[in-house]
Amino acid sequence: MSMIAGHRQNSTHSTRKKVQISYVIRDEVEKFHRSSVNSLQYDPYLQRLYSAGRDSIIRIWNCKNQKDPYIQSMEHHTDWVNDIVLCCGGKNLISASSDTTVKVWNAHKGFCMSTLRTHKDYVKALAYARDREQVASAGLDKAIFLWDVQTLTALTASNNTVTTSSLNGNKDSIYSLAMNAPGTVIVSGSTEKQLRVWDPRTGNKLMKLKGHTDNVKALLVNRDGTQVISGSSDGTIRVWSLGQQRCIKTIRIHEEGVWALQANETFTSVYSGGRDKLIYKCETRAPDKYVLLCQESAPVLKMLLTPDNSSLYVATTNSAIKCWPLNNRLSHVEDYCENEEELDIRPVMTQPDWTIRGGPSIKQYTVLNDKRHLLTRDTEENVVLWDILKAAKVDELGKVDFDSEKEKRNKSIYVPSWFTVDLKTGMLTIHLAEKRDEVDCLSAWVSAKEADFPTQDGVDLKINYGELLLKALFEHWPRTYLFEENETGEGAEGGVTNHNGHTPRPGNEYFSIPPHTPVIISEIQGRTLYRLLCGDAGGDTEGVLLNETVPPWVLDIVVEKTSPKPKNKVYFFLLPHASSGIKREKKDRLSANDFIQIRKVQEHVYEKVLGGGSDAGSTTNNNNDRGSDDKAETTSIAEERVQLLCNDKKNCNN
Repeated sequence: MSMIAGHRQNSTHSTRKKVQISYVIRDEVEKFHRSSVNSLQYDPYLQRLYSAGRDSIIRIWNCKNQKDPYIQSMEHHTDWVNDIVLCCGGKNLISASSDTTVKVWNAHKGFCMSTLRTHKDYVKALAYARDREQVASAGLDKAIFLWDVQTLTALTASNNTVTTSSLNGNKDSIYSLAMNAPGTVIVSGSTEKQLRVWDPRTGNKLMKLKGHTDNVKALLVNRDGTQVISGSSDGTIRVWSLGQQRCIKTIRIHEEGVWALQANETFTSVYSGGRDKLIYKCETRAPDKYVLLCQESAPVLKMLLTPDNSSLYVATTNSAIKCWPLNNRLSHVEDYCENEEELDIRPVMTQPDWTIRGGPSIKQYTVLNDKRHLLTRDTEENVVLWDILKAAKVDELGKVDFDSEKEKRNKSIYVPSWFTVDLKTGMLTIHLAEKRDEVDCLSAWVSAKEADFPTQDGVDLKINYGELLLKALFEHWPRTYLFEENETGEGAEGGVTNHNGHTPRPGNEYFSIPPHTPVIISEIQGRTLYRLLCGDAGGDTEGVLLNETVPPWVLDIVVEKTSPKPKNKVYFFLLPHASSGIKREKKDRLSANDFIQIRKVQEHVYEKVLGGGSDAGSTTNNNNDRGSDDKAETTSIAEERVQLLCNDKKNCNN
């Protein structure tokens, strides 16, 4: 099977589904994981630890500098990074993600070399045959693909075709995968509750192994391909003989699901962890002989045993990574628990050697009534105020009452919902789409004055939040401010002017977005088409890919400069109050755009019902400045003389 690697997508593919624009509000450098850590890899030569997070970021840590271990981040994925493997002696890293891609990285320099888009759903697991430099990937699309690492690392922009083979037969989503170092056996675990075994050299199915009663979440294969160890959500660890094609031992020490396994080179000792937060070491030849090493603070997702068996790195549903020591702590407790009826089992270790701390994850949000600001609360109970329009943090409020802050900051104002919020990565991701589930990116019209933006010549303009934001997100893309040809026929390299005779200015003329902001173009509830940083849109390569992936509805705004038109109307009755003595108008049912302001209704009453402002209007036709002054005066008088009540509620002017 051949495929094209890289970022380039077939242009017809992207038009089949609706395409949305997303962006992430975050710090320029996110040194700490913002959510759970799914996978770990260790380079013993450089003493570097690689960690893959649900915040979409792979981070590199210096294990020789425990006070400040952060080296750099590897960013290119747009969803959870579910698994990683180091290959080629630590020079390259392969990653698998819920964004449906597999990526190839230069591990030493931390940049993405190529992207494989073969999978059609979340990619959950990788397996690595070190002796053959072969990697396998699998996920929720039930498919397993085999990749030659040397071929992947040789891909270039011009040489971007790679051949892959697939292993067929899985009937359910795959959550675990393992391959021995020589690449003679590959095993998959799935929600099918059984193990499937192939010979990756031929693609032949070898066997199915039944015994688990729930999803198989962790797998290990010994070097010679004769034994497999599996961990399942059913709470058991099973040791399988491939020669006998059966389970030869069942280990029942966990009270809940087993999600992570590690074993020594000889397969005599196995380390297990999972939902119950407990990490055990047991002997495969004597399953009743085990020791409780430690208790984590959260369910265990991944463990990594260092090559010298001296340390165990543990990743959990928290964002921190802990390193637990193994040497010199276990020799005197090897027979600590041999009795199945032992009730009071205490962990051998209570403190790790060191901890790579993590950052808080956003767990709750509420959009304020102005549909511009948003409050969040994180896992450390900190409340933060954000400006969605400017993609920026406004204020860190600390550990305050969330509901009280919401009530205090909400205004009596109506603005249509124009964006959706996603907290899946633990950071704030905002989605902008055209007419998605009654949320239209271009539906929110507000007064420039009320949005704290400057007015033009005293005129309070109506602005569209979605239009301003899209222009800011793409303001570094030359296509948004350079025209290939203007009315005089002058090309883009000359002094370019638009059809109004003005030199186009990048952006929206009000504000800019932080250049480090990730911008993601993707199919709605589908695959990512392109990811870049806001400030990088000026590059030649970025320009080509933006041309291929930016949807037409966004091009209309940022390139064609076509302003959206107000779509929503509201209908209301305007009646004189019983105490006013004013005769009821024949036409008392009125309509207006949904962003109408109370003062405009007051002006209408003052001018049309009370007959005020007619003289001012007739004397200002030839004097714009005077007209603006008179208009402001009319507004002021109207606000003074006209009191509006809504359902007999006073002071609705605000």
